Amino acid sequence: MSGTSLDGIDVAALASDGERHVTAGPGLTMPYPAAFRERLRGVLGGDAPAAEIAPVEEELTRLHAAAVAEFRQRRPTVAIELVGFHGHTILHRPQERRTWQIGDGALLARLIGVDVVGDFRSADVAAGGEGAPLAPLYHAALAAGLAKPVAILNIGGVANVTWIGQRADDILAFDTGPGNAPIDDWVRRHTGAAADFDGALALCGRVSAELVARFLEHSYFTRRPPKSLDRDDFRVLLPEGMGLADGAATLTEMTAAAVAAALRHLPEPPREWLVCGGGRHNKALMAALARNLGGAPVRLVEAAGWDGDRLEAQAFAYLAVRSARGLPLSLPTTTGAPHPVAGGRLFRHRQ
Repeated sequence: MSGTSLDGIDVAALASDGERHVTAGPGLTMPYPAAFRERLRGVLGGDAPAAEIAPVEEELTRLHAAAVAEFRQRRPTVAIELVGFHGHTILHRPQERRTWQIGDGALLARLIGVDVVGDFRSADVAAGGEGAPLAPLYHAALAAGLAKPVAILNIGGVANVTWIGQRADDILAFDTGPGNAPIDDWVRRHTGAAADFDGALALCGRVSAELVARFLEHSYFTRRPPKSLDRDDFRVLLPEGMGLADGAATLTEMTAAAVAAALRHLPEPPREWLVCGGGRHNKALMAALARNLGGAPVRLVEAAGWDGDRLEAQAFAYLAVRSARGLPLSLPTTTGAPHPVAGGRLFRHRQ
């Protein structure tokens, strides 16, 4: 999994039947080389010339192959039967029936000698769905033994929530708003660093309540879910004329306020929030969530025994199995598609 935060590649092993049986195995994270991260950033939006995108796509694919090779070297006893390859989203415009994840599944299959499932989102978008988020069915499988209702909040570059109720079909999912991306972009613009690590800058800054209130006037927050976002949909709302720490604090508060705004769309208030993704390492963001979410406990997914750094990678392993079995990857209540949609494309390592 290569997420919208542009930080690197998460690898995770999973034994599963694509339904209720889920056993999480080991994993690893390979950060992107700084130079490649900038090349990848340069093709976001999908409007770069094809001659610029193609070499980035090949390099991305080869880096994923290197990540699989590193995993195999570290975990030689893990037998890999199938690989789920999300690729990297450079454009997401479901209202135009467009979503674009770069990554060459056929090349990856040849390089690693294992069948690969890729292109997870296209079928859902073509059917009229949002194509995102896609992890909710995995969240539901993991949460089978938890007290309900429960909300799983993933904070990557974009933040999304999966609400799971008492019955098997009680599930609702959608993007809540920006996640780490605006904070990362703000810090990068001012310091060159990749992120506000541990929320250290935000903890020193003062929040502009005026900017947060203006942010919450955006029409996205009143739109009924399911709904999804592109990484850069809120770029125009980045603060101007603020100091580094105050800007980081304000953007962090915006992310938490967007999650709180999602409460109006949930069928019932969750008994607790379980947080995964890189954003859970941000102490300022976790404190803002606890302050904004109406008193319900806000805990890391590790409290439920899950691996919050690799949950998304596990999810695409799970979806690869579902794809290979012809099972749906999305539901009307997770992406807004008119019916459950099977998706993904299988690339054989031997043609």
